Amino acid sequence: MTGLFVRGVLSGIRTTRFPRHQESEPGTSSGLPVPTRFGSFAEAERIAGLCPTKALSARGELVSLDSRRCIACRRCARQPGQPTPGMDWTAGHEMPRLVEGHAFQSEAVVQKPFSRSLNILVVDAGDCGACLNEVRLLNNPFYNMHRLGFFITPTPRNADLLLVVGPVTDAMRRPLLAAWEAMPEPKRVAAVGACALSGSVFGSSFTCGNGVEEVLPVDVEVPGNPPSPLAILHALLLLAGRAVPARHADGETHDLR
Repeated sequence: MTGLFVRGVLSGIRTTRFPRHQESEPGTSSGLPVPTRFGSFAEAERIAGLCPTKALSARGELVSLDSRRCIACRRCARQPGQPTPGMDWTAGHEMPRLVEGHAFQSEAVVQKPFSRSLNILVVDAGDCGACLNEVRLLNNPFYNMHRLGFFITPTPRNADLLLVVGPVTDAMRRPLLAAWEAMPEPKRVAAVGACALSGSVFGSSFTCGNGVEEVLPVDVEVPGNPPSPLAILHALLLLAGRAVPARHADGETHDLR
């Protein structure tokens, strides 16, 4: 125990350098597949058919992605014994996107209310625990979201942002709406994780629908299952007007639908 204590004191507290510098530590992001072209339509169809949530679709020889449904299981990327490799994969964590059609996307509207700090109310709307655990990690010394001006609040009366995880079960629809209605203006909604975006493996079913968008207007989407804490931090920075959507090599933003 003494050796561990001494080593901890000598190494100090290590906090990620994101967003000033890209984080290179392994395991900080599961990434997502990117649209990939195969040699034939039959091969593209076979790859698309591997997806358990129907996030992939074959369009000719190109396999495209609905990032809102992807659970990052890598079945499409792992192809042991096959003559061709699977889907290309990006390991980046800057995956969130601002939802089109909202007035707050203009720079002036975003920056004035939210540039310095955000008070966040987290609502578990039927989450399995994976996404909620990633949200909890935002408070630990490595991610330390307080350094960026982001704080968790227990009451909707003080919240600027409603951060929702889970597919929104029937039992959580009314509490979620009540939390939203109790928040002061201006207020925003972040849907975090594939279940919150589309229902994923749980929706649509007799217990829940197809995500937060069926109940509330979503302002920022964070794909992944679960998304990494860095991806969630990037979404918060987007809302605060302190970051821009990530771009792929082909020039497209990270909305891969």
